[in-house]
Amino acid sequence: MRCPFCADQDTRVIDSRLSNEGDQVRRRRECNTCKERFTTYEFAEIGLPPVIKRNGVRETFNEAKLRGGMLRALEKRPVSSDAIEAAVMRIKKALMARGEREIQANDLGELVMKELSLLDHVAFVRFASVYRSFQDVSEFTDMINNLPKP
Repeated sequence: MRCPFCADQDTRVIDSRLSNEGDQVRRRRECNTCKERFTTYEFAEIGLPPVIKRNGVRETFNEAKLRGGMLRALEKRPVSSDAIEAAVMRIKKALMARGEREIQANDLGELVMKELSLLDHVAFVRFASVYRSFQDVSEFTDMINNLPKP
């Protein structure tokens, strides 16, 4: 591992721990040249299945697009970035656990709505109103009335 301070490649691991629900290894390292310490994270990179859009087009799974959609819905809402990252990880785990070769965009949207409903009701309503393309106010009010009370 290259030192971020002096760019030397002679570093050693001081401490290793599991983090993020056991999905990552956190390593404390020390540069043997400049003696600075830094942290690295190691995780298994597993390819997620392609997403089949509503129009039938296949697209590779894009975590940045998933996170971006959630962040737009959560804009100006009191939800921590750690909670958002945990939700993204739960969605990815759910997709991997299915073991399917492809995922329908509708299924991915439902997973996102489930996570948003747990994080913030306003963000859930924002996302659902765009995702489900409500045709009139009655559909919108029905969805709001079915939300669990906090």
